[in-house]
Amino acid sequence: MQDMAMIEQVNNNSSNNVGVEASSKYSEDWVPIKNIMNGMIQLDNGYYVTGIKVAPKNIFILDAGERENVIFNLQNFYNMIDYEFWLVVADRPVDINLYLSQLQLLYQRCGDGAKRKLIIQDINKANAFMGAEYNVVDTEYFILFKEKRMETIQKRIHNLIAGLANATINSTQVSNADLRMILDNFLNGGMTTTFGTVRV
Repeated sequence: MQDMAMIEQVNNNSSNNVGVEASSKYSEDWVPIKNIMNGMIQLDNGYYVTGIKVAPKNIFILDAGERENVIFNLQNFYNMIDYEFWLVVADRPVDINLYLSQLQLLYQRCGDGAKRKLIIQDINKANAFMGAEYNVVDTEYFILFKEKRMETIQKRIHNLIAGLANATINSTQVSNADLRMILDNFLNGGMTTTFGTVRV
């Protein structure tokens, strides 16, 4: 039922923006986003979309008592949320460029031929790891919500972080980069795009 309401809202937005859609070649012009700042997406209607990024935790490596405790506290956590929210799971390409640059520096400084051979093998493995063949990604988890009042936003973020901490799960408020990555996943098939933007 909620999905149908969301589709209807998108259709209404599309029909209201027919002139914009016809005159613009950028999807950003018909998406109702005014700005992304301070870890929040500001919408045209005055609402803000924000939330938390949840650090993954493998409960299956815990002993049975700890595992049951985490599950029980997560049940309490979800039951305390009394407003509409979205669980978003997004994939981000793994970035090992820093590791690669350190390997390249090590290769340049190393004088021993045998060590240089091992280092170049590691560089080649890392480059293959980053290629399309493996498609390695970090999976990230978010809890997002929509609200107009800033004091309510801060209270909800605090309560979400504290509630997950009770379940021994770490979380932080989403950053601007997190929100852009989520939008890229939905709008551009996970590709970061820069066309239609002005670089300063």
